[in-house]
Amino acid sequence: MTRNLICAAVALLIACGAPVGVKREDPRTVHRQLTANVLTTGKPSSWTRNVLRQWNLEERFHDDPAGALATLHAAVAEGRAGDDELFALSELSFLYAEDSGAHSYDLASAVYAWAFLFPGGVTRQEDSFDPRFRLACDIYNRAVAIGFEARDGHRVVLESGSYPLPFGQLDVTVDPAGFVWGDRQLIDFVPTAELRVKGLRNRYRLAGLGTPLAAATRPLEGGWRDDRFVGRNVRVPVTALLRLDDARQGIASGQVTGTMELYAATERESVTIEGRDVPLEIEPTATLASSLSASRFWERELWSFFGRGDAGRPLPTLSARTPHRGGRIPVVFVHGTYSSPGRWANMVNDLESDRRIRENYEFWFFFYDTGNPIALSAGYLRRMLATRVAELNDGTPDPCLGQMIVIGHSQGGLLTKMTAIDSGDQLWRNVSSVPFDKLSLSPEAREMLGHALFVEPLPFVRRVVFMSTPHRGAYMAGNRVAHWVASFIKLPQDAARIMKDAVTSNPQALTFARVGELPTAIDNMTPGNRFIKALAPIPVAPEVHAHSIIAVKTAGPLENAEDGVVRYESAHIEGVDSELIVHSGHSSQESPEGIQEVRRILLLHLQTLADDPTSTCRPVA
Repeated sequence: MTRNLICAAVALLIACGAPVGVKREDPRTVHRQLTANVLTTGKPSSWTRNVLRQWNLEERFHDDPAGALATLHAAVAEGRAGDDELFALSELSFLYAEDSGAHSYDLASAVYAWAFLFPGGVTRQEDSFDPRFRLACDIYNRAVAIGFEARDGHRVVLESGSYPLPFGQLDVTVDPAGFVWGDRQLIDFVPTAELRVKGLRNRYRLAGLGTPLAAATRPLEGGWRDDRFVGRNVRVPVTALLRLDDARQGIASGQVTGTMELYAATERESVTIEGRDVPLEIEPTATLASSLSASRFWERELWSFFGRGDAGRPLPTLSARTPHRGGRIPVVFVHGTYSSPGRWANMVNDLESDRRIRENYEFWFFFYDTGNPIALSAGYLRRMLATRVAELNDGTPDPCLGQMIVIGHSQGGLLTKMTAIDSGDQLWRNVSSVPFDKLSLSPEAREMLGHALFVEPLPFVRRVVFMSTPHRGAYMAGNRVAHWVASFIKLPQDAARIMKDAVTSNPQALTFARVGELPTAIDNMTPGNRFIKALAPIPVAPEVHAHSIIAVKTAGPLENAEDGVVRYESAHIEGVDSELIVHSGHSSQESPEGIQEVRRILLLHLQTLADDPTSTCRPVA
């Protein structure tokens, strides 16, 4: 009988098999299990679950999370636990805060994460391959955002004060220095991690430490000193960093102190912590999208073509997203017909992802009534650029302002060309056979006509880029519908009045007098028009580098190619440094190929300056 029982027991054990083993799984499934964490799944990571089991706290955390956290905290505070437990406390506190809504645990999560990342005087062997370091940064960044969340749940409030922790108190002092941006104060902080971006092809994130925010601005005392150049509604990518003083000692004592620091991405991308250069987390794409979503560009595009864009500041305008910083080269974007600066968004987003471009360039935007005569709009552009450069050079000259690059799309390319040519009297002969100085003109008319039709290269423009530019006219401008639409264009009242007086005083001397009104941009871009025929053969000045980016959407020989608006034979000109054919519709400024070519040109410009020993504008390496 006993022998039978023993045999039965042995048979049962054999039937149960080995207590430890493996089972083949799909590698993706295993990887998801190994890398899952509180931020991606709402559940603790495998590293944290290991700690809970080591301390026999797994079931207790499920039933009594606050009690389990207090037990684990005590082990750390008393020196009985170390880095593994600090990481687990950070992740578990974040999870409990999410479930309970208690911001004190969000702040505790940030404190534990900081102590894990920056051990102070504690010596340890860091492993750059340990994924917990990146995850601890991400938890810290989110925990600070939620811990300082406003009551509406959509803003972050960065204020000095005492904040409760589950194990004591966090005393925070705000450093006001970072809240000033140019002539403005940074306000209204929106956490970008909560924003879904639409309309931009790529989303860029500069991984690092700190909470990425999109900040609005308001004037410092004295009002908007630079309002003409940087828009009031622009949002700025900033990073909030809660710098803690000896976090491990604070965990032990229950009294944690720290300073809330704010950094604009345009000013700084890293900080020093415990002797280490630490990158800041920055979300430029979400901030750009946030600015554009509230912009009036879109509603003004069509009405500005008709000269009726009354909303917002009167056109034309020259603006930028950031205040000028010495040593940065301006890149001026000039949009095309029925368009606005907003149409450069994908290009700006992609270009700013390149550190070399971010650190050496700043982007300016010309916004104009696209139905106006091209010579008039080009005159506005040249005057505004010259005025702005003079203002910025007032005092200490900045040699990098003299290395400007102008990029124009479609009609904007024609305006761009007129920043870099010496027209002599070729454009004037397009409108009159009478010498300019022989006409009877008011001082206003003489100044306007002279500035528009007698063009010299701007001395600070060093490189121009033409994108889908109708140098010999756009075939779409020649159809009846385009001209019917153009008949509704309302030209600027001042220009119309001045030109009417000029026509009245010189009825037989001006070609547009026989038509009875000023030509529109559509007239100017019609193939065979006197203006476009006069402008086309004028070469870009020899001291200015020029590049063409030409879109074609049809296969076959280039002489038959077009982009839906402009034919290749119109966009092609001789004498450029480079010509690239991109396969897209007319909006080549949004095509990946076109953007990559602009990137190449900007980097080429930097390399040219770096190789020139006589250049006083020295790029940042």
